[in-house]
Amino acid sequence: MKKQFLFREANGWTEILLKPGSERDFRQASQVVGVVLYPYKTVKYECYAVGIYFQMALLRQRTAQGSNAAEIEKKIKRGNALRQGSAWRGSRATAALLLVTVSVFVAALWLYVTSLDSDVTETLVSQAEFVSPQPRVYNIQCSEDYNNYKRYPGCTPQKCGRAVIDAVVSREEAQSLKRLAERGLALAGSEGGASILDLHSGALSMGRQFVNIYRYFGDHIGDVFTEEDFQLYRAVRGRIQAVIADTFGLDPKLMYLTKPTFFSRINSTTAKTQHDEYWHPHIDKVTYGSFDYTSLLYLSDYGSDFSGGRFIFMDQDSNSTVEPRAGRVSFFSSGSENIHRVEKVTWGTRYAITVSFTCDPEYAISDPALH
Repeated sequence: MKKQFLFREANGWTEILLKPGSERDFRQASQVVGVVLYPYKTVKYECYAVGIYFQMALLRQRTAQGSNAAEIEKKIKRGNALRQGSAWRGSRATAALLLVTVSVFVAALWLYVTSLDSDVTETLVSQAEFVSPQPRVYNIQCSEDYNNYKRYPGCTPQKCGRAVIDAVVSREEAQSLKRLAERGLALAGSEGGASILDLHSGALSMGRQFVNIYRYFGDHIGDVFTEEDFQLYRAVRGRIQAVIADTFGLDPKLMYLTKPTFFSRINSTTAKTQHDEYWHPHIDKVTYGSFDYTSLLYLSDYGSDFSGGRFIFMDQDSNSTVEPRAGRVSFFSSGSENIHRVEKVTWGTRYAITVSFTCDPEYAISDPALH
């Protein structure tokens, strides 16, 4: 069976197939810096999720010969500083060429792997279905990810899985929240295909960067949002929290809203920055650390408002998809048992809210309020 690795990047995970014989070299490089491999399987590959930059792993591999771990780290930091300078000489030029080559290789392999994914996809819940009154639950064995964090009785996942329900948020409420997102994102928006609005932190996509919507618009923010908008947002968040707690057997008082929790607007515009590349596979617990439970509330309909944009769980036997439906809530435990990605949107506009929860009160955030 071929080996496949997922390498951590700033914007998610990148898949790459290692050539025969290169796995041992990579493992040696990884062990130098204490990288943990999370094994899982797909139909065609044995896979590992790796918490490290691929380029950094290669650099550490080259440096590792005849050096101890502390010396390696010093050399890496020194090399990073030198690479930021204006002069590239000798081995640094070679390293730069290697990194460019690797990046192109990773991109080509990613296109190849995702083309394979489409051949082994099944639909968990279609857009036309209405799941009510109880969620449709798919139980999965918990990964070992949670053992690396402090455990919180009554909250830390003991039972893992994913679920979908259409009876928590009405279509009318979803439409109201979509209008809220449209008003906020109309003030700015990304140059690429993915824009976000975070009512908690105030983060708003603007061009190729982010601004704080509350600071940027000041007293005029009351012309964009109303107190009723925030009341609805808080009420919906509470209902989502309650259904997650009930499904996984948790004490809702021991669950805390955490960041990032945000509105997203995705269309088919070409990505301009890494923040626009929403389609990469990732594991929420690894990417964000604080996440224990992730939920998504969809505000638009797959097939009529947009195409593509399905939520894809990357499973052992096949990829499993959830087709968005306005008012639909999808939620799951955030460990590597639920590695996932979002399909690229090919036309139209996809709106959703990501609502995340943690068991660690240190990472709790408050509900947003109209400033």
